[in-house]
Amino acid sequence: MIHKDFYENGEEGGSQTPNNGPKRQVRDGKIPITVWQIGIMMLLMNISFVMSYAFSGLYLKHIIGASTIGIGALEGFCEMSSHLMKLFSGMLSDFFKRRKWIILFGYVFSVISRPVLALSDSFGWVFSARMLERFGNGIQASPRDAIVADVAPRKRIGASYGLKRSLGYVGSLLGGVFGIVAMKLTGNDYQSVFALASIPAVIAFLLLIFFVKEPKRFDHPAITSEVPMPSPKSKPIFAFDNFKYLGIYFWMLMMVNAVFMMARMNETFLILRMNEKFQLDPMFAPIVMIVFNLGTTFSSYPIGLLGDKFDRVKLLCIGIASLLLADILMYSSTTENIMYLGVLFWGIQLGSTQNVFVSLIAEKVPEDLRGTGLGVYWLVNAFSAFCADTLAGCVAHHFSLDAIFISSGVIGGVALVVLLFMVHITSSSRRVL
Repeated sequence: MIHKDFYENGEEGGSQTPNNGPKRQVRDGKIPITVWQIGIMMLLMNISFVMSYAFSGLYLKHIIGASTIGIGALEGFCEMSSHLMKLFSGMLSDFFKRRKWIILFGYVFSVISRPVLALSDSFGWVFSARMLERFGNGIQASPRDAIVADVAPRKRIGASYGLKRSLGYVGSLLGGVFGIVAMKLTGNDYQSVFALASIPAVIAFLLLIFFVKEPKRFDHPAITSEVPMPSPKSKPIFAFDNFKYLGIYFWMLMMVNAVFMMARMNETFLILRMNEKFQLDPMFAPIVMIVFNLGTTFSSYPIGLLGDKFDRVKLLCIGIASLLLADILMYSSTTENIMYLGVLFWGIQLGSTQNVFVSLIAEKVPEDLRGTGLGVYWLVNAFSAFCADTLAGCVAHHFSLDAIFISSGVIGGVALVVLLFMVHITSSSRRVL
């Protein structure tokens, strides 16, 4: 049964409110200021991240002397740790009904990681710095995304997530430019660039402390389109038993996501491939991230807007198709321009798919379990990212960096088949009902 009597004021189901709770805050359909603040905060953090991250793979390979297997394992393990923390931080934010203090706690680790990376002179120190950064990112990500869902009007959820992500991607673009300038000014001194990357991270941290406000949580029963919560007035229990209330549709979506993320190796491999095949100067490594983030920036917000008006699953198909096209272009590239075109589509697929996945989760799961639903999404990403990066490192080591695009394309094709199968199953279920 689909519950439609819960929404009000232009939202689905008219203007009724539950009898056992206060009237829900009226929303005018505009994107709230909190979303803009979080987006600007992400812009600054992404400037800091790309200034260091764009050079970390080359630093590991050329200065530290790490192998592609080691780099792949490091990136995969760090990403897995980050996504695991997103699960538990999301559940904690649902349990305490507070998001901001968890985000602050995560940002402390992210800020500390910058000077640690600047002081690193061995694989172990780089690993420690990357773990701190990913650990902090994982803690703050789910509560941060849940705040957006808490304050955004229902019919503007996709646009709100798109705006937030687009601002973040603009930060990534600026981070690439600042990284090139910093490398030139420091004479290709990696560690000095890593130190300069601390500045925007500290500014973002201060913005979070003094400007981002904790939104008021709505005291009403959380409703999903599939399963009602068992007790309208009860507080969500911090337990894995809550997973069953996320709904069948959610878990089918996670199956698609698990396979798809297996095809998405880390962007470090794109930089290594450009450096190896086209002798890209390390100073200009951020150009790869700039092109990549152009794709994400110009796709995320438009896809969010389209998702509020059209079928998000069809948009997800387009996103997966963009990954397949990117793999074909990068594998067959004989010039830098073709490779960069592939990198652009690699960015488009990320901007498209992540927006759709997060918007579908925010739309389908109970409001009081949004943090948990987003956390599970990142948990699935954790294991898939570890497998994807480890696989890419092994394929590159035993075959070539070109071969990673073949494995990515095959897995991406499987993800598309699984998605189409999910659409068939859900369509059949609706016809039966």
